[in-house]
Amino acid sequence: MASRSCSNFFDLASGGLLDIPHTPRVLPRVMTVPGIISDVDGYGSTDGDSDGCRERKIIVANMLPLHAKRDAETGKWCFSLDEDSPYLQLKDGFSPETEVLYVGSLKVEIDATEQDEVAQKLLDDFKCVPTFLPHELQKKFYLGFCKQQLWPLFHYMLPMCPDHGDRFDRSVWQAYVSANKIFADKVMEIINPEDDCVWVHDYHLMVLPTFLRKRSTRVRLGFFLHSPFPSSEIYRTLPVRDEILRGLLNCDLIGFHTFDYARHFLSCCSRMLGLDYESKRGHIGLDYYGRTVYIKILPVGVHMGRLESVLNLASTSAKIKEIQEQFKGKKVILGVDDMDIFKGISLKLLALEQLLEHHTELQGKIVLVQIVNPARGSGKDVQEAKRETYLTAQRINEVYGSPNYEPVILIDRHVPRFEKSAYYAVAECCIVNAVRDGMNLVPYKYIVCRQGTPDMDEAMGRKSDSPRTSMLVVSEFIGCSPSLSGAIRVNPWDIDAVADALESAITMRDSEKQLRHEKHYRYVSSHDVAYWARSFMQDLERACKDHYTKRCWGIGLGLRFRVVSLSHGFRKLSIEYIVSAYRRTNRRAIFLDYDGTVVPQNSIIKTPSPEVTSVLNVLCNDPKNTVFIVSGRGRDSLSEWFAPCEMLGIAAEHGYFLRWNRSSKWETSPVAADLDWKNIVEPVMRLYTEATDGSNIDIKESALVWHHQDADPDFGSCQSKELVDHLENVLANEPAVVSRGNFIVEVKPQGVSKGLVAEKVLSRMVHSGNAPDFVMCIGDDRSDEDMFESILSTVSSPSLPAAPEIFACTVGQKPSKAKYYLDDNTEVVKLLQGLATASSPKPRNLPHIQVSFESTV
Repeated sequence: MASRSCSNFFDLASGGLLDIPHTPRVLPRVMTVPGIISDVDGYGSTDGDSDGCRERKIIVANMLPLHAKRDAETGKWCFSLDEDSPYLQLKDGFSPETEVLYVGSLKVEIDATEQDEVAQKLLDDFKCVPTFLPHELQKKFYLGFCKQQLWPLFHYMLPMCPDHGDRFDRSVWQAYVSANKIFADKVMEIINPEDDCVWVHDYHLMVLPTFLRKRSTRVRLGFFLHSPFPSSEIYRTLPVRDEILRGLLNCDLIGFHTFDYARHFLSCCSRMLGLDYESKRGHIGLDYYGRTVYIKILPVGVHMGRLESVLNLASTSAKIKEIQEQFKGKKVILGVDDMDIFKGISLKLLALEQLLEHHTELQGKIVLVQIVNPARGSGKDVQEAKRETYLTAQRINEVYGSPNYEPVILIDRHVPRFEKSAYYAVAECCIVNAVRDGMNLVPYKYIVCRQGTPDMDEAMGRKSDSPRTSMLVVSEFIGCSPSLSGAIRVNPWDIDAVADALESAITMRDSEKQLRHEKHYRYVSSHDVAYWARSFMQDLERACKDHYTKRCWGIGLGLRFRVVSLSHGFRKLSIEYIVSAYRRTNRRAIFLDYDGTVVPQNSIIKTPSPEVTSVLNVLCNDPKNTVFIVSGRGRDSLSEWFAPCEMLGIAAEHGYFLRWNRSSKWETSPVAADLDWKNIVEPVMRLYTEATDGSNIDIKESALVWHHQDADPDFGSCQSKELVDHLENVLANEPAVVSRGNFIVEVKPQGVSKGLVAEKVLSRMVHSGNAPDFVMCIGDDRSDEDMFESILSTVSSPSLPAAPEIFACTVGQKPSKAKYYLDDNTEVVKLLQGLATASSPKPRNLPHIQVSFESTV
């Protein structure tokens, strides 16, 4: 059933919202004004110097990297590039020949009558494509869902009561989806889906990838989240959690600042969507319907050139001298934060208060300069945070200040770039005390400004080879913390620890400060914004390299849309096709797995249905057929369940036991007579069962299986990996094999596999003069891959007079050694019914079976 979040608006549930004609192979031009078509990148030009093959990147973000204002005289809109925007700065990571286009909103509202003219101007002058969201939609999308739903949740704040965040409102979610669709429409106006790369940024646009993937299954699509990603316990409270996860999984590469954020995302995918991940040659990948979605972990950097150019300004040097004079004889501690509840400004002030109380010798000698950036929101929480900050600062200044000394200086106004750089350059210590933050580049900017430039040194009268020092006190809960190994890391909630950290930073020897600074500067200068962009795009290209080696098609409605990606030789098994082959052959071998193939994998009822036993009986009674159930289950259960099927062959416990029909005796594998290793394995498995709630042991005659399907997904997976490692160590010299499957760890004898069963049956048919001319094998898990491989190798043997028709088929659309697939066990039963209908002779009691033939996909 489709989620309610996908229904009842814009025809989303029916998929109508996504049904937009495919963009042509080449889309060089954009129509922005009726009757006027703009050439982009020189496309469409008849000039011989046309750069039609020029590489293009499309950067999609909530806001364009532009400043906008009206000209007071003409009333016309004037635009300029925002040189401080990381979206503009990341261009330095691309080659000079790369064309970069931007899609996003403006920070000002443009009247509808002016939008066409403005759009044309922005495209011509800045390569920007504005989205022009309607005012009410913009309000619900940004101030509603983004700032009141996603942003608090991603910063670990739940709306437990009306005073602490807004409860989920479906109307603002609908606005979020609508806004994302408008962004996708704008991208589709300018994209060449076969060649361009699209890089989507931040939590405002997390379902946009679904809209783009719907229109182009092979679009090269990356996403980077600039905020934290919460743990699964927090994220799972979001009513539209699955839709957002699936939106991100429609990308080829998803980027995070830290491993913690990536780990939380992977945990959510595991717990809520049942997806597993693995490391592939150092890169983390999620298998999502045949596509590998890669995870990138790399914090963004600063633009060194931009920071250094500001330091070289005469106004910056003048401001530095002014600040040095103002705070002569005092040590400056600097804080630069937005005014919101997560930046921890009041906690920072409380730590300073404690420092002054416990270290009276520092009174009059230290000053905290707190620059407060304008708040990005306007909620009640912002006003409360501001009020608390001012009251705390006032109290500290009254208690520890004097007529000529204020321990806390709050600068609550717009601070020009040169002035901030001056404060960075002068401060002995910089503190970032956020209780939760995405990246926060303040520490990086501080380090660069403390390093200075030759021009600044000359203006300040400072020797160019004089030692540079800096000290950082950073919260454990910000994205840049892991990359700053020389910083003093603190828990911002621990006031005592923050006060001690400030005292250590101020009193530390200069030689140690210098070593810490040099270490930080090497990292910051080498891992700048260009490095970040270049590294991300390189990984995106690698993630997309298999786009054209597989067949891709879309499935699912609305926001549940996803792309299935499979190899060209892998296709759905058509009943009509296999029945045709079945009818024209006379010596048939049929191998069927049990769980997940002829019965549902997760069904509580494990016995076969009357429908299954009936159709198997029909197939077994056909003298042209040799039919085997090949399962990991024990022989007693299988014998009881298939007692009605007299001619059915059974291979139990992966072939350790084999019976050709009901009247024949069980044969035991001769290669695994020694089972003494079970006495070693069972105590180890019991130890893990006691330690892992929801796990259990299945003791078979030849094998032991540890199940953890009902355990916590993360803990169960962790324990299974540990158990495999443990068992491999203790069984190093024993004739047993340890394997890890779907929620299981199994230990079985060496030389026993489903593949050997298929090989044995086929060999006996050949030696008895009935070499098979039709071989069908259907299974759903890793153990069945052995059968597929064995069949393919056995039938290619020169002992066969002619190559039989082979139908190796896996259940579920996933990478496999099989050539065919069926979606589920229901389709398997339908296929068997189709074969039974074509069988001869037909017993009198054969029920009327209706077969619906399907065409090959």
